[in-house]
Amino acid sequence: MSDSDGRKTLGLGGSRPSNVKQSFSHGRTKNVVVETKRKRVVVPKPGGQKPTGPGAGPVGDPSKRPAGITDAEMERRLKAVQAAKAREVEEAAARAAEEKARAEDRERRRAEIEAKEQEDREREESLKAKAEEEERAKQEAVAAAQAAAAPSEPVAARPTPNKAAPAPAARKTERDREETNKKNRTDDRRSGKLTVNQALAGREGGRQRSMAQMKRKQERARQKAMGGTVEREKIIRNVNLPPAIVVSELAARMAEKTGAVVKALMTNGMMVTQNETIDADTAELIIEEFGHKVVRVSDADVEDVIKEIKDDPKDLKPRPPVITIMGHVDHGKTSLLDAIRNAKVVAGEAGGITQHIGAYQVTTDGGQVLSFLDTPGHAAFTSMRSRGAQVTDIVVLVVAADDAVMPQTIEAIAHAKAANVPMIVAINKIDKPAANADKVRTDLLQHEVIVEKMSGEVQDVEVSATTGQGLDQLLEAIALQAELLELKANPDRAAVGAVIEAQLDVGRGPVATVLVQNGTLRQGDIFVVGEQYGKVRALIDDQGNRVKEAGPSVPVEVLGLNGTPEAGDVLNVTDTEAQAREIADYREKAAKDKRAAAGAATTLEQLMANAKADEDVSELPILVKADVQGSAEAIVQAMEKIGNDEVRVRVLHSGVGAITETDVGLAEASGAPIMGFNVRANASARNTANQKGVEIRYYSVIYDLVDDVKAAASGLLSNEIKENFIGYANIKEVFKVTGVGKVAGCLVTEGVARRSAGVRLLRDNVVIHEGTLKTLKRFKDEVPEVQSGQECGMAFENYDDIRPDDVIEIFEREEVTRTLS
Repeated sequence: MSDSDGRKTLGLGGSRPSNVKQSFSHGRTKNVVVETKRKRVVVPKPGGQKPTGPGAGPVGDPSKRPAGITDAEMERRLKAVQAAKAREVEEAAARAAEEKARAEDRERRRAEIEAKEQEDREREESLKAKAEEEERAKQEAVAAAQAAAAPSEPVAARPTPNKAAPAPAARKTERDREETNKKNRTDDRRSGKLTVNQALAGREGGRQRSMAQMKRKQERARQKAMGGTVEREKIIRNVNLPPAIVVSELAARMAEKTGAVVKALMTNGMMVTQNETIDADTAELIIEEFGHKVVRVSDADVEDVIKEIKDDPKDLKPRPPVITIMGHVDHGKTSLLDAIRNAKVVAGEAGGITQHIGAYQVTTDGGQVLSFLDTPGHAAFTSMRSRGAQVTDIVVLVVAADDAVMPQTIEAIAHAKAANVPMIVAINKIDKPAANADKVRTDLLQHEVIVEKMSGEVQDVEVSATTGQGLDQLLEAIALQAELLELKANPDRAAVGAVIEAQLDVGRGPVATVLVQNGTLRQGDIFVVGEQYGKVRALIDDQGNRVKEAGPSVPVEVLGLNGTPEAGDVLNVTDTEAQAREIADYREKAAKDKRAAAGAATTLEQLMANAKADEDVSELPILVKADVQGSAEAIVQAMEKIGNDEVRVRVLHSGVGAITETDVGLAEASGAPIMGFNVRANASARNTANQKGVEIRYYSVIYDLVDDVKAAASGLLSNEIKENFIGYANIKEVFKVTGVGKVAGCLVTEGVARRSAGVRLLRDNVVIHEGTLKTLKRFKDEVPEVQSGQECGMAFENYDDIRPDDVIEIFEREEVTRTLS
């Protein structure tokens, strides 16, 4: 059977078959039939016409279009061609309109320039004519003066100005000169304009000119063209002059060139550069030399923005009184306030005593608001109590009826008198059996406090914080005293207040308890307080509620400080944060300079004397960390009072907040213990202290801290050596013993002679030797002691000058431990 099997060979339609001979290896060949597909070529008919018009394409003969193009495609192509042609027409019209507008703008600007140049020419011609007229009048005046001076001179000989007509050559030269000047003026005027390229690239070797400088140059050129003076008028300035100023800053304040100021200083014999500082006197000479006025200022002038403002009496409104409760420790001050407030305040104080100043507001049954300050009564809080007296209006002096007047009571009286504050005496604990109110009144007489019952002016009320007896009478007495004082303040002004207490809170940062004295403190106010400043982030009242503002006599906690202020610092509201920061920086610098001046010795002799005096003084270094600033300050003051000429306590560092690793590092370097008052060390600080062996002690009552430090300081005192005389012996004879030396035959006349005791040799009641015994014998035996009335032999250690009738004094030394009082 053949391969085709009688069937037609498979091929491509319309193709042309051809034979191709293929060659293989080993001489083999093969013929292969290859069919080639013919390409279809479309040839338009000679009578065909390309369709034109919008409807010609789709409806024309399909044979007249390219092959494979449908009616819809043909219509889209024609529409695209038409849209392109329409767009070209519109763009051409827009370009023509733009060219026309640009040409009109050029014509308009050319006309403006020509009009301005014409105006300048006319003004110059008028000025020139005016100048010629003035010159002619001046020459005529000169000629008239000459004629008056020499009447005999012929008139014909006098010069007649401006009579002869200028020659044609002169007119031509003058016209050329005018054209040149006009061209130069036009070039100067156009070159004086500061372009963007000139401003960015700079000219004259990279030196850039400001717009003001270019305007000054144009003004000078205009004045010169008009025939006016080129030099501008000198501006006299008021130059603020601090105690010291840099030369470049001085030049800037005078608006003079720095080189000119340096040159003036060199002329006055001072070879300085622009970056050096000169004193105020030298700067004043330079300022006056340049013709300016000197205004002396100092760094302290930054505080001028917070100077006290006198309020208009019309703006003053009544304010609540501020009452401070004072008295001796444990006389019941906090308990009395607790009874008034109906709140348990004393329960939160360690040891039943108040450690901090508390500020509270109380509303009486009559609707009157009273602001109370509760101060601690312990002696260490004297400075805190003093601050309480400075911000208060009325002092309530609490005296226990069973204890009478005590030392801190006397201090409270002194603070109240120093602050010139009216006083009300509250005789507390009147319910106790041992209470004696009359004794309290009598004791107060010794301190010039005369109560009403003793025919005085000071109100006194018998009260009991436990039973509530007399509390209403006390509030009535306070209200009466406040009414007599007529307390008023202006709430519509910038706030002024006093810091009662400050502390560093872990979650809230530095927090200050502020008693607003005048004005209204609002949230968002910028303030400066002592060496710190800030912005009021939040205000919290005595009940723990957030408030938006606090008026006069209102105590609030202020959040938003940049540091912890000192208790007693004054808070002032400023306009800007820059002012507050500047004032705080100045105060911090002044305080640092003051501390440095106080600690520095003025002369070398004083320095040597201080070093010599400190050689014999033992120091106990300690670190103090407390919860609030007032407590830290009180502890430091208490530590300064501990010690004598031999030992003293030195507080290396005191601060507010938890004990940190930095404190532990300082304590380790100085070998000091850390005293924590109502604070604790964090975990890392505890671990570091355990590793480095630093002692950390915690206290919650100031009594314990002071007593422990006093005991530790007492351990640095050298023990006192006390001598106890135990016997006397008289020398009867002196013997020489081989191998021993001189031996005294003695009779013990008093007490006892011991071998281990110390001895002194007295001759005519004068001590000639002090030492120890080498031997003590009774007959031939060595004995430890010999009683009174017995004879013995004594030999001194390393001493042989003994004679009959000398007296031997026998004594024993005893070490006595000393303590600080």
